[in-house]
Amino acid sequence: MMKTATKPKPQALPRAGEDPKTDGTVLAQLAALQRLSVNELKVKWEDLFATAAPNNSRAFLEVRIAGRIQELTYGGLTRDTRRALDLLADEVEGKVTRKGMADDARNPLPGTKLVREWNGTEHTVTVLHDGYDLAGKKFKSLSAVAKAITGTSWNGFRFFALGTGRKG
Repeated sequence: MMKTATKPKPQALPRAGEDPKTDGTVLAQLAALQRLSVNELKVKWEDLFATAAPNNSRAFLEVRIAGRIQELTYGGLTRDTRRALDLLADEVEGKVTRKGMADDARNPLPGTKLVREWNGTEHTVTVLHDGYDLAGKKFKSLSAVAKAITGTSWNGFRFFALGTGRKG
């Protein structure tokens, strides 16, 4: 019978001055946080973050310290996850906005006329910088234009045969 190698369990973080082999599990460390005073939590914060502890509530300190213990033991977020979170934070703070019409490869340049025949009537749509114009009425999306023309929901890019925007 062949033995398979088992992955070793992650070791808990040692407290200052303690041997990692006798420190216990991460869960034990997390449970121990509840028994610490606020001043002891601040000392723990300084050990784990290498900065002065903020003057926040006990609950805040416990949650952040617990997160840091787990991060140091099991590893942090992936680079892609951190980048996605940074982009979301920038968007919430108003530093960036989501892609505009010009960023979608399926959109023709502003000023382009799209012509589509539907039920024997020819409809001409003008692509604007921030939407679409159909017979003097402005729409935010091609799907809204297609619905105005047909009376039913359509994918606007498909209705006007603009493709998927994918290469290949």
